[in-house]
Amino acid sequence: PGSCTFEDSACGYQWDYAHLPWTLHGEGHYISVDTSYEGEKAVLSSPDLYSEEWSCVRLIYQIATTSDTSPDPARLNLYLRQEGESFDRLLWSAREPSDSWLIASLDLTNSTKKYKLVLEGEMGQDKSTSIAVFEIKITSGYCVECDFEENHLCGYVNRWNPNVNWFVGGGNIRNSQSILPKDHTLNSALGHYMYVDSVYVKHFQEVAQLISPKTTAPISGCLSFYYQLKQESSIVFTVYLRDMSGFYEEIWKTDSALNADWALAEVDFNAPYPMEVIFEVAFNSAKGGYVALDDISFSPVYCSNQTGTPFNPANAGCDFEEDMCNFYQDHKDGPGWSRVKVKRNVYRAGDHTTGFGYYLLANTKFTSQPGYIGRLYGPTLPGNLQFCLRFYYALYGFFKMSGTLAVYIFEENHVVQEKIWSVLDSPKGVWTQAEISFKKPMPCKVVFVSWCKSFWDCGLVALDDVSLSLGSCQAADLLLPSPGECTFEKDECVFTQKKRGRGSWHRKRGPTPTSYTGPKGDHTTGVGYYMYIEASNMVYGQRAYLVSRSLRGTSGKQCLTFFYHMYGAGTGLLSVYLKKEGDDEEIPLWRRTGEQSISWLRGLIEYESHTNYQIIFEAIRGVSVRSDTAIDDILFQAGPCLEVEEIQFSSGYPDSLNEIEY
Repeated sequence: PGSCTFEDSACGYQWDYAHLPWTLHGEGHYISVDTSYEGEKAVLSSPDLYSEEWSCVRLIYQIATTSDTSPDPARLNLYLRQEGESFDRLLWSAREPSDSWLIASLDLTNSTKKYKLVLEGEMGQDKSTSIAVFEIKITSGYCVECDFEENHLCGYVNRWNPNVNWFVGGGNIRNSQSILPKDHTLNSALGHYMYVDSVYVKHFQEVAQLISPKTTAPISGCLSFYYQLKQESSIVFTVYLRDMSGFYEEIWKTDSALNADWALAEVDFNAPYPMEVIFEVAFNSAKGGYVALDDISFSPVYCSNQTGTPFNPANAGCDFEEDMCNFYQDHKDGPGWSRVKVKRNVYRAGDHTTGFGYYLLANTKFTSQPGYIGRLYGPTLPGNLQFCLRFYYALYGFFKMSGTLAVYIFEENHVVQEKIWSVLDSPKGVWTQAEISFKKPMPCKVVFVSWCKSFWDCGLVALDDVSLSLGSCQAADLLLPSPGECTFEKDECVFTQKKRGRGSWHRKRGPTPTSYTGPKGDHTTGVGYYMYIEASNMVYGQRAYLVSRSLRGTSGKQCLTFFYHMYGAGTGLLSVYLKKEGDDEEIPLWRRTGEQSISWLRGLIEYESHTNYQIIFEAIRGVSVRSDTAIDDILFQAGPCLEVEEIQFSSGYPDSLNEIEY
């Protein structure tokens, strides 16, 4: 189910009549959409599918266009629509036009939920464009596996070289001087395998590379393959992993000359982020013999029976809400970092996680000696993995910011310490995000160091929401955003305005123009975008609406998280409503009235809607111009909220302003 070659039918795939039609070409075995109709996109969805086990989706497609460059090219997107989710997850997207078909391979993790695959062809701005899909094939197993019996070779490609290349052998084709009698899969002359031959080698150290499809889901386990190696002079057969930044890591190499029979190779393989497997053969002379390869397979259990649990990066982060997690300090440094909480107030920002939780504070003012240093050590991290470290910091009371907070890497033997980051300049008192990519050969620790250089220039350093992920930060930024998340960094995502004008929501970065109201920076990074109402353009009681597009109704509970900023003596109301399709009533879900805090605060709403629905954010301007209300970082998640907000509808103002709890 879900596989289709589009010969005489669409195999249960259906198109969405609200958009452009797909045309089935039975004689050419493909389905296509083109610009002969007016419209933005065409949508094709699969029948209901289940995959109890890991599976691989292979898509054979082509995008054809007349113009070479276009500001808005045609795209083909593949989404996963899971049961119980209001949003589709984007698995893959392509926009490069080609003269012949291309293949995309995507890993689908096993899941107990029903799902549909949704193909979306976006037509872009070109005058004549056509998007064709020749075959969708869903097989159980991993995309990196292959027996080379099919003409698309599972998406493996040879990196072309004028002299030596990987070719398909077998199938009764006698096309090489050193040809094998039988393949490994079928053990017959009819089966196929890949081979590379030294006959055409012209130069010393010629290299042929066979490159696997890129992994699209984290996998670790045992990669195995069968190979034959016949050599007159030295051949080097190596297997590498290559990450998206082009970094090669050797994972296997032939050790010695072998007899000409199929031999099994097994190697432990860990791809926590997108990687390609590269089979590389290097020859030294034209009489070098050959290498053949067949039956690449993968098992999620390590070959060497090593039971080591894979490293979980979540254990290396902390939001400091409950405790210090796996962070600790060296007490001979002095008072160092303390875990503090600030009650909601209009003078000092609270934590970054929720606005009323805990964060770490290094108060260098309490120390009597200049040159004071406070060190905070993270847990031990394994060597030879690429990491991305992200954290939020805020600085108060320093004249010179630079160097007041730095991050070092301590290698386990504690002999080597390397500074990988230090603060240059940042807006005062704004939670700012820092991102650092690093990779070390040996196990190491991350160390946060706060210090004041002179007795006269000491201030406060705050730290919160430290997280660690595998892969470089650049690679993480290329990953597709999680569905149902809106940070307003690029655009307004699924939201639109009822009417645009002076009295509407605006997308902005940096502080708002009126003093003593509005945020100084956004919640996502401190220097990004948020949505706000500019009270000086509005009159008392005027409303601004931010409305989501129609979202898919689901059977279970949904959780909506967002951050709001209501600072300013004249602040009005912020409300969130649920509007069901075909129903005029707007159901109030949440409301806040009046000034709340100088911090970004987190709002949580649990709601349910079986029919399609919209979520509406409504801001009402208050009594004065000091009523700039802002929102940021909206996230829709399936399932009930893990935490509960005490009050859904509140007004008024906390009495206990500006008490700091230690």
